[in-house]
Amino acid sequence: MRIAFLGLGNMGSHLARLLVEKGYEVSVWNRTAGAAEPLAALGATPSSSPAEAVAGAGAVFTMVHDDKALISILFDQGALPAIPDGAVHVSMSTISVDLAERLEKEHAARGQAYVGAPVFGRPHLAAEGKLWIVAGGKDEALATITPVLETFSRGITVISERPSLAHAAKLAGNFLITAMIASLSESFTFAEEHGVDPDLFLAAINSALFQSPLYANYGKLMLHPPEQAAATVSLGIKDTRLFREAAKETATRTPLADIFQQQLNAAEQAGDGGEDWAAGYLKQVRSESKGLPAV
Repeated sequence: MRIAFLGLGNMGSHLARLLVEKGYEVSVWNRTAGAAEPLAALGATPSSSPAEAVAGAGAVFTMVHDDKALISILFDQGALPAIPDGAVHVSMSTISVDLAERLEKEHAARGQAYVGAPVFGRPHLAAEGKLWIVAGGKDEALATITPVLETFSRGITVISERPSLAHAAKLAGNFLITAMIASLSESFTFAEEHGVDPDLFLAAINSALFQSPLYANYGKLMLHPPEQAAATVSLGIKDTRLFREAAKETATRTPLADIFQQQLNAAEQAGDGGEDWAAGYLKQVRSESKGLPAV
């Protein structure tokens, strides 16, 4: 199967590389053309436009920042009508439920299949092929694409034949991660104010309560922020907003998400939009505990 991969950022570049290394014929495109050069050296075919990349492909993967970027690629830059009849579009991005529903209809009208397959995991897990994927789509499309998804995943959960439900599950999962970040932020700040070493506190509570690699990894990341953020505060704002917007469609109350949105917005307003999502949240909570602006 010939594969087109659109979007070669922190996540997409790793996934496209794994596909090339697996032996798939892969055409790649990125808004910044230079991102395709390392993949071209491995055997991928760079494309000058999204429409050129998807021509003749049996599967089209997209991994982009947000709804706006995906709409631009598919509609404004002509990728959608260029996807061959019978091909499968696999959206791995964290996008809105509304856009996922729109794409399902648009692809069906063109004789194309659509699979929602957003991922859980940071770039280092993408590089190792150990993401967890939540998928939604028709049985035939899932059967076609599952062997490809297995190239870069440690597990796949099929949510529904409706792709939009996979994207809803992804938003709900990201909300849980934000809730963990928020609770760790307040507990770290409380511990620090009482003279408790936060690294020691993290080791103790994770051993005693959670026994979770996720708590351990996120806690360490929050206390010792990376030089380069893999997931930024701005991305956290986007994901929380999408969660709340989808909740409003079903009249579901989200009091915790409302608080998280306020905190993340405050972090961005303090100039920390480009900082790591988790570390930036902790920084904001620490500053508020002292009644000071985050600096």
